[in-house]
Amino acid sequence: MSEAKNSPEKEPEKNAAQIFQEEFIKEVTGNGPKKRSRLSGMLQALIVPFLAIFTGLVLGGLIIILTTPEFYAAWAQSPLRGLGEAWNIVKTAYSALFTGALGDPAKIVAALESGEPDAIRRAFYPFFESLVAATPYIFGGLAVALGFRAGLFNIGVEGQIFIGAIFSAFVGYSVKGIPAVLHVPFAFLAGALGGAIWGFIPGWLKAKTGGHEVINTIMMNYIAFRLSDWLLTGPMKRPGSPNPVSPTIEDTAKLFRPFGDPIRFHLGFFIALFVAWLVYWFLFKTKWGFDLRAVGSNPHAARYAGMVVSVTIILAMSLSGGLAGMAGANEVLGVNFNLAMAFSSGYGFDSIALALLGKSHPLGVVLASLLFGALRNGATNMQLKAGIPIDIISVLQAFILVFIAAPAIIRTIYRIKLPAETDAGVFAGTWGGD
Repeated sequence: MSEAKNSPEKEPEKNAAQIFQEEFIKEVTGNGPKKRSRLSGMLQALIVPFLAIFTGLVLGGLIIILTTPEFYAAWAQSPLRGLGEAWNIVKTAYSALFTGALGDPAKIVAALESGEPDAIRRAFYPFFESLVAATPYIFGGLAVALGFRAGLFNIGVEGQIFIGAIFSAFVGYSVKGIPAVLHVPFAFLAGALGGAIWGFIPGWLKAKTGGHEVINTIMMNYIAFRLSDWLLTGPMKRPGSPNPVSPTIEDTAKLFRPFGDPIRFHLGFFIALFVAWLVYWFLFKTKWGFDLRAVGSNPHAARYAGMVVSVTIILAMSLSGGLAGMAGANEVLGVNFNLAMAFSSGYGFDSIALALLGKSHPLGVVLASLLFGALRNGATNMQLKAGIPIDIISVLQAFILVFIAAPAIIRTIYRIKLPAETDAGVFAGTWGGD
């Protein structure tokens, strides 16, 4: 009897659902057997994207050299002169890219020393334009990244941007007589609602019929494009205008520009950063975010653990569409002040690259968006001052995307060993996971 009393009681056996939940929590909180130091984890997460960007710039430089006639003329004189000319070509091109994206440091210093407001605005204009270009990328990248975390490939971000722009433009010019403190959020949230509706449809089809979200979202893109064309040539066309463009939105619906003209930097950038923080909080600090990531990791185990997979899929696609719709609202309310045909120059498709480059993490998406915004803005200056075609930037982005999508190439080139312990198993079923 004494032995029976002193013997430890057996713990109740755990079912598969409990085991799954405990192990998943250990992995995502870093307390499991694969725990690594914070510094080591950060280095592992950053080294491949950094080298991918560097390698993309190197290969882009080679393309710039090989497509410049001056290089061949110098090479014909002597190989040494050709190498010198190649260096000058790359230096001129990337200097123009840098100053076009961030501004000329000498001009910035001179403007600050002068203290003249106009000179300071002109000096910082390129930097703020890069932030303007990065803002829709942040919203679009977050949309794709959230879908990736749920194991979904939302390739319909471009169409959702269009629908969001339609909703926000309509509210922006049709609603009158209300103050800006109400009109701006009303119009902005209308854009989010439009994108969410456009994301809900393929999400519902995926959850209820098994229809693949890639096919459905691609088809929804075309519907959004043609719907936009019809509206801008009919119900939403500006009265008396020969061009397919909507009426200008009310001043009360315009996002605030703190520095005034000619700087177009507006409140949308700070909204984008706040939304990125909200996405992070949702994904990593809430039960709904946990369920979403669990479904993305292994929908079968998540279903066995008691999670409603179909509802999670619909929620993820709706939220993803809502984030994309914010990108459209941002462009209408903060930049263009109207809606025109083909107003989005591929933000939705570039967002796929951003989500991959950012490892489907909100912070990574923000940093990748800032990079792409700087490249996009600096490309114009590179074309004007160095005579380099603006399409080179698309080539650079393509190289970076290839190396991010296939990290084994980078690891092979730079002889980087694959970490013995990775998080690959955690998000094995997730598009763009860590």
